[in-house]
Amino acid sequence: MKTSLSDVTETRKNLQVTLEAGEIDDELKGITKDFVRHARIPGFRPGKAPEAMVAKRFQKEIRDELRQKVLARGYREGLKEAKLDVLQLIDVNEPEVNPGQDVDITFTIDIRPAFELPDYKGIPATAKATEVTDEEVEEMITNLRRDRADYEPVERPSQAGDYVMIAYEGTVDGRPITEIAPEKPVFGKMPKTWEEAGSGEGLIPGLGLGLVGVSKGEKKEVPVTFPAGYQEAALAGKAAVYQVEVQEVRERVLPEIDESFLKAHHAGSLDELKENVRKSLVRRKESEQRSEIRQQISDALAGKVDFPIPESLIESETQVLLRRFIEDNLRRGMPESELENNKDELYSGARKAAIMRVKLQLILARIAEQEKLKVTDEDFSRFIMAEALRSRSKPDKLARELKKDRQRLQAIHQNLLFDKTLDFVVGQASLSKAG
Repeated sequence: MKTSLSDVTETRKNLQVTLEAGEIDDELKGITKDFVRHARIPGFRPGKAPEAMVAKRFQKEIRDELRQKVLARGYREGLKEAKLDVLQLIDVNEPEVNPGQDVDITFTIDIRPAFELPDYKGIPATAKATEVTDEEVEEMITNLRRDRADYEPVERPSQAGDYVMIAYEGTVDGRPITEIAPEKPVFGKMPKTWEEAGSGEGLIPGLGLGLVGVSKGEKKEVPVTFPAGYQEAALAGKAAVYQVEVQEVRERVLPEIDESFLKAHHAGSLDELKENVRKSLVRRKESEQRSEIRQQISDALAGKVDFPIPESLIESETQVLLRRFIEDNLRRGMPESELENNKDELYSGARKAAIMRVKLQLILARIAEQEKLKVTDEDFSRFIMAEALRSRSKPDKLARELKKDRQRLQAIHQNLLFDKTLDFVVGQASLSKAG
């Protein structure tokens, strides 16, 4: 067998393998003998039929198996001789395999890029404070009260924080929005809906800002400007005018912090409620702190070294991120047409993020190898318990299902190893407190 290697890119290679006629004939003899041993031909006991008869009757099957074995042998022995760290087989030509003839095969493969591992210990990172102030506790309790508020009709002009029932109809340069965005009439006309007075958020950004000081029965024009990245592409960046009719004004009335309120929040007293809220806020800040530190370390690692990234890994990760983004936005109600209209921009953004993620993963893989980090049974068990809790399934059943799906199981182990390695690097970081 002969091999040669040529570059397509820095990380993509063409491996040319030539199996000589004698090697092809040896493979053919072995396959034919195997068929003779197992062939069932009327008038002959298994293994006793003449080889020529078996070869003729099973000619197609023998040739198919010969081709598969030649390809497998060429790939296996070619990689061994070339000593390549292969990430993925991209393509293989379709050679004619004939007895008594040499066979030339070209395998296109992506290889793991070679790079010098950067210094990953002592990376500086800033940790934000996790202390919770009394003001933050009071603000959270007020938010809890808002969640359980009543809304009572009032006969006065609306104030910020009130809810106003309105009918509206919008135009852009005199043209009805229902014509501009016919698939989403809610942007153009509604006979009855609630808006928070003074709020700049909502389905129509800024509409609530024009609803402070309005009274029941009043009609007015409210100008709004849709942001450049607005979810409805036909309205993005456009200035619109909404004709609004006020139907009702309601005041938000916060509940008292009484026994019923405390019980609903699993507290026996106001002091206990405050303590529970404080602990919850600390947990949230600690989680945010961990995420921010991990992001700082990830950015620093990726910025410490530069190397070519295999295209197959970039494209695979791009598709994963793109699919996740699309599924999330469809669940939130974004129309498919909008995603389709912005597909080039979405792909570009996903690819940019994928390049950074793949680069970090390649660095972490090298660090894991250097530090001899492995995914243990305990690591996997913790993942199973957390995933079972999230998906409300039984841990044993989930583990059995995962073990049947080798590809998914491999991806999980890889992600667990990346997380474990990043945690290791974070543990070696030089942390300082912010401000």
